[in-house]
Amino acid sequence: MSLRFNAIGNISSETSHVPIPPSLKITGIFNENVFTVKTAREYLSDEGYKSLTTSIKGGKKIDRIVANQIANGIRAWAESKGVTHYTHWFQPLTGTTAEKHDSFFTLKSDGTAIEEFDGAALIQQEPDASSFPSGGLRATFEARGYTAWDPSSPAFIIEIGKGKTLCIPTIFVSYTGESLDYKAPLLKALEALNKSAVDVCNYFDKNVTKVTATLGWEQEYFVIDAGLANARPDLIQCGRTVFGAAPAKGQQLEDHYFGSIPERVYAFMRDYEQEAYKLGIPLRTRHNEVAPAQFECAPIFEEVNIAVDHNTLLMDVMSRVAKRHNLLVLLHEKPFAGINGSGKHNNWSMATDTGVNLLAPGKTPKTNLMFLTFFVNIIKAVHDHADIMRAAIASAQNDHRLGANEAPPAIISVFVGQYLAKVLSDVETRVSTKFDEQDEAILKLDLHRSIPELMLDNTDRNRTSPFAFTGNKFEFRAVGSSANCAISMTVLNTIMADTLKKFKIDVDALIEKGDKKEIAIMQVIQRYIVESKKVLFEGDGYSDEWHHEAERRGLPNVKTTPLALDAMVTDKAKKLFEHNGVYTHSELEARHEIELEKYIKKVQIEARIMGDLAINHILPAAIKYQNTLLKNVNGLKAAGLPESAYKSQLGILKDVSEHIQVIHTKVHAMVEERKIVNNIESSRTKAIAYESQIKAVYFDEIRYHVDKLEHLVDDDIWTLPKYREMLFLR
Repeated sequence: MSLRFNAIGNISSETSHVPIPPSLKITGIFNENVFTVKTAREYLSDEGYKSLTTSIKGGKKIDRIVANQIANGIRAWAESKGVTHYTHWFQPLTGTTAEKHDSFFTLKSDGTAIEEFDGAALIQQEPDASSFPSGGLRATFEARGYTAWDPSSPAFIIEIGKGKTLCIPTIFVSYTGESLDYKAPLLKALEALNKSAVDVCNYFDKNVTKVTATLGWEQEYFVIDAGLANARPDLIQCGRTVFGAAPAKGQQLEDHYFGSIPERVYAFMRDYEQEAYKLGIPLRTRHNEVAPAQFECAPIFEEVNIAVDHNTLLMDVMSRVAKRHNLLVLLHEKPFAGINGSGKHNNWSMATDTGVNLLAPGKTPKTNLMFLTFFVNIIKAVHDHADIMRAAIASAQNDHRLGANEAPPAIISVFVGQYLAKVLSDVETRVSTKFDEQDEAILKLDLHRSIPELMLDNTDRNRTSPFAFTGNKFEFRAVGSSANCAISMTVLNTIMADTLKKFKIDVDALIEKGDKKEIAIMQVIQRYIVESKKVLFEGDGYSDEWHHEAERRGLPNVKTTPLALDAMVTDKAKKLFEHNGVYTHSELEARHEIELEKYIKKVQIEARIMGDLAINHILPAAIKYQNTLLKNVNGLKAAGLPESAYKSQLGILKDVSEHIQVIHTKVHAMVEERKIVNNIESSRTKAIAYESQIKAVYFDEIRYHVDKLEHLVDDDIWTLPKYREMLFLR
């Protein structure tokens, strides 16, 4: 019996033996495995505690002598929970997390065995960096790389089976100082935003000394039976199905969205949620998503750096916990053709240390003007740097999703809702260089009283917009489900920092000429609205009309990753990131090279899987069925029956034979084309060739004929689990 039918037969027994986690009060386990500030107060000296909290709040360096005290306190806490090993937990440019475990155990010079964890081990480690992507920043033999402690993200204990490991969140840099991870540039971008935003906030409130970017991600994912997944080499190797005929029922009845959560999945959700709570991940929401077997979770908003770490950690936790339930979590943006893919909506805002959400309209003219200032600057930032935002969401996986009917198009636009669109229009038309200082009507826009109208306008928000205002935050909807949030957040915070910096220069110039501060601010706001309004769009992003309109407006529509990535290495991008201290030119070039290589390798792997499945699974089953048909036809013919008696069999035989021939021919041609493309030296040229000469030419064509065979070949001899099984059997 094939793996497919074994898996189907085992599902009922899996369902009847679902491990049900005990019901635990969330507040009783939240942060149980996190070295929080509260825990630090218990385990650290006054000096160590003060140094740690000062570093967390103000970013000040920790003295190495004090670091020894902190390290001893962390070790004492970890050992009280049964931990014997520690690791520097970092996020290299592979797209996953990395860790190298060391034990607290060591031997003194006299052979005495002790447990030890000093400040040097806490602050810095030197993992072998030779096998991590560097994009040419160093040669393979130059293996030295350093992980450095990030005190702003608390240490935590990860439990794998019965083992426990202390994890220290860190950045990862090369021997010469270039960042080799996602966290280091993110921290730099957040600091750049903080400085620029504080300067602008001080126009309105001199008490503001810090601005923190916040993030609330929404993680979409699929869950299928692990047995069925194991019978699909494409799912295991690529995270998506390269073949698969559409089932009779998909998502057309719209009955899965917010529906009753299946018991087996519900048990899995409760299990991974409890693991997440122990790690301080503040999950709040769970529900069925639109596609069958698709689900979503979302947390309470957090500071961006912590939120990114938590999302990255959660993806790992979900995958590991799923195995306990004999399930597989699919984080790929488009695991199944014909139904919705998965995104990771990044809900982003900014908050001051005085307790103000800068994207929430206020109650007074001053706070309204502050809201309007930041609101318009965001639109200007997106307008000026739409190409870099598109590059931030580019990947081989996301190319399958962007522009489909569940995701925004590749055109970057901003949705603000009818009410705020009118506000912007009023500002544009009512402010002039001859603005009457006594006429404060425009400064008294009654945004606060109109909040019910504003919220009503945005409740049914534009799901076709890649960047939408949703009441008190912007939602970057185009981010892919498997992506590290740090990429889009680094870009978003950098472009906002740069725009605010220029805004202050523009306003100060008018003030120096004698304009009243509020009038100068309004003049610049008006100019920014005029300069960036073409990026505003309130309609259907899926429509052909919008694509034509976007082209007329001059908005880019880059549909493939190899071309979208070009925006990372333009002179404009290099100036932007270097000017704000986020990336050097060489770091940008390296990341561009790494992302191109990722694209090439992922398309290459998919092409190989397609060939393997076609030759070793599809064609043998089709030929076996072809022989059955031929035997049937020959038997009926030998029995003297007229051709009309086996006309249908002949028709099916003809169709099967034609599909077999096309599949074999196309797979062979694809293999030969790959040989040619693989000889291309330039990564950019090779990536474009993989997209245009292999993926675009062969993938859909081969799939079409394979999926046709799935509908024709005897179900008993079809070895690959079908969509109707993977999506609905659990």
